[in-house]
Amino acid sequence: MKPDDPLLRILACPIDKGPLTLSASGDALYNPRLRRRYPVVDGVPQLLPSSGEAVGREEHEELCRRSAT
Repeated sequence: MKPDDPLLRILACPIDKGPLTLSASGDALYNPRLRRRYPVVDGVPQLLPSSGEAVGREEHEELCRRSAT
């Protein structure tokens, strides 16, 4: 996925239904509220609750820092 993809405006976390941010590499969508990352495989977001991965504190801070810039 690319940062200007219009799909990003309508995608939501499958758990809390809130917005997601795209990782800097474009290979994951991130929910900072729940600290969960969802993979993007071949340009297709994997947004099943079971496909999300928990993110630790250090990685969470790094992802938030990158999305703020």
